[in-house]
Amino acid sequence: MEKTFEYVDYLWDEQKAASMANDQVALFLYRSNILGADLRITNYGGGNTSCKTIEKDPLTNKEVEVMWVKGSGGDIGTLTRKGIAGLYTERLRDLKKVYKGLDDEDRMVGLFNHCIYDLDSKAPSIDTPLHGLLPFKHIDHLHPDALIAVAAAKDSQQVTKEIWGDTMGWVPWQRPGFDLGLQLEKCLEENPGIRGIVLGSHGLFTWGDTSYECYINSLEVIEMASEYIEQKIKQKGQVFGGQKIEALPAEKRLEKAADLMPTLRGLASSENAMIGHFTHSDTVLQYINSNDLERLAPMGTSCPDHFLRTKIQPLILNLSPEQDLSDANTVMELLKPSFEKYRQEYAEYYQKCKHPNSPDMRDPNPVIIIYPGVGMFSFAKNKQTARVASEFYVNAINVMRGAEAISAYTALPRQEAFDIEYWLLEEAKLKHMPAEKPLSRKVALVTGGTGGIGKAIADKLIAEGANVVVTDISEESIEKALHNYKKDDATAVLCDVTDANDIEKAFKKACLAFGGIDIVVHSAGLAISKPIEETTTKDWDILQNVLVKGQFMLAQKGIEIMRQQKLGGDIVSIASKNGLVAGPNNVGYGTAKAAQQHMSRLLAAEVGKDHIRVNTVNPDGVIVGSKIWEGAWAQGRAKAYGIDVKDLPAHYAKRNLLNEIILPDDIANGVYACVAILNKSTGNTINVDGGMANAFVR
Repeated sequence: MEKTFEYVDYLWDEQKAASMANDQVALFLYRSNILGADLRITNYGGGNTSCKTIEKDPLTNKEVEVMWVKGSGGDIGTLTRKGIAGLYTERLRDLKKVYKGLDDEDRMVGLFNHCIYDLDSKAPSIDTPLHGLLPFKHIDHLHPDALIAVAAAKDSQQVTKEIWGDTMGWVPWQRPGFDLGLQLEKCLEENPGIRGIVLGSHGLFTWGDTSYECYINSLEVIEMASEYIEQKIKQKGQVFGGQKIEALPAEKRLEKAADLMPTLRGLASSENAMIGHFTHSDTVLQYINSNDLERLAPMGTSCPDHFLRTKIQPLILNLSPEQDLSDANTVMELLKPSFEKYRQEYAEYYQKCKHPNSPDMRDPNPVIIIYPGVGMFSFAKNKQTARVASEFYVNAINVMRGAEAISAYTALPRQEAFDIEYWLLEEAKLKHMPAEKPLSRKVALVTGGTGGIGKAIADKLIAEGANVVVTDISEESIEKALHNYKKDDATAVLCDVTDANDIEKAFKKACLAFGGIDIVVHSAGLAISKPIEETTTKDWDILQNVLVKGQFMLAQKGIEIMRQQKLGGDIVSIASKNGLVAGPNNVGYGTAKAAQQHMSRLLAAEVGKDHIRVNTVNPDGVIVGSKIWEGAWAQGRAKAYGIDVKDLPAHYAKRNLLNEIILPDDIANGVYACVAILNKSTGNTINVDGGMANAFVR
């Protein structure tokens, strides 16, 4: 029978679990995934889970107990067999014989490798002994908001007893490691029969004889804490000391955020370029608009999983919700002192707390930025990291809300926080992270980005690490693009490049989704091939509007945002060989393409001082996969050359020096070269045409 919970999601599927009945590791992974699916239970990358099974030792053929546990850096919500470590339980417990105390913690992590049973194991995490030194078959270590609120309350131990009586143990704050595993073991010995342990300022350990019993135990313990907190809030009648300021209406909040994001991004990127994220949920607004914000925010977060991703405290902007943001330079000058003060205070925190062997100070800029009345911004190396940082700070808000309702919120002492943030093992983990891709930390907008050349460009930029805003005039194509890309990689928006309002909306989307813009690629286009006598003013106008006016308006808005960020940028226009070479039946299209090319040169001369590079990529004969060859244009070109439409690909391949068919991917590579490789090149034209001597620019 299905259990009913109010504050957590019960996701156990008996039929699905039954199909794994003979595979305890599969059941453990299933339990992990459904626990990780509820962010009230644990956030991305937070917590860890384990199970113990009996296996045959490959050397002795004897039965041994093996512990399977989430490996270093994993996420229980997406955990697979590749992300777990399998260790001999007995060998892990034998490490107690060689442990020399708190100063020996880092050495112990290296010794975990001597306990490996499964040679394909993920590197064991620092939490491995916390699971191994407890005797239970199935263990969950989670960071539920409600439990951390209990753990972070000033009278945490007393509250634990009030909620669960003698059924829960309590261990004071201690940095994760082998000694904390010993403390858990000791707590269990002193309190036999308990169902779990609360870790002060940290989280929760629960267990069970089966995967299902462990799952239910975890949910029940979290539910009890949640109920207790909600009752306390009802008794108080308000949270965070009540509302201090009123939030703007939702639409105005989004407008403010879009206007401010590039400025914040520029300031937060003083050392390394950052990608942004914005949220204005009810939970966030309740906190940032409250009387207690300025008291609670500087205290910092309590759970290591939180502040490792959010920094110890946020930056609160000294702006009113009604602040005029129309003059970006004025706003930047207004905010600069706050950012400088934050960096200085972070440097002081580092200098005061560092040890002789501490790693060098990391980027001192804020990760979480709060704008009362509007919302919360987060900035990090990529979209996923920025989004996850925001989610973790929402968890921290929930913790503060609960702890304040219980009694009073307490944060970790700064030295304890520093020792976690600059732990040598944490530094080693950061150094082993995969290298960033060439376009990581860049945001691109690609017009005509859902088919042919535009899609190839968008795909290439995403593959090389950029975040991309894809635009098109087809709603169906936009919907398809949204399903084709991961939400942290790209977004899509309807945009007619001849409409200034549409262009404004597209750039606002880029700012809200990712923080700003670094690359603008004008790939939207159409082609009309007619003799002069058949070319109408309507033909002329649409070519000029889409290709030339569209490029002008995109560049104008893109440059405005790039100047606001003060991070430089790239503008790339997809023109054509036809802008350089005179040919029959092409006066409208060729003239527009020539205008695109010269506009790029003019812009390059004007915005070079802003470190904005403007270049042109000239395709020719991109027939396969290109939308402009669907219909009248192909027929017109075939007629001009006196051949059949079906013979066009071969015709174009034969006439270039390399005798190559030019594909959309080739044009995408040309754009990539402009924005990722030729970083000291501007005002240039790159011909991607297989070599057309009459189109050589010099």
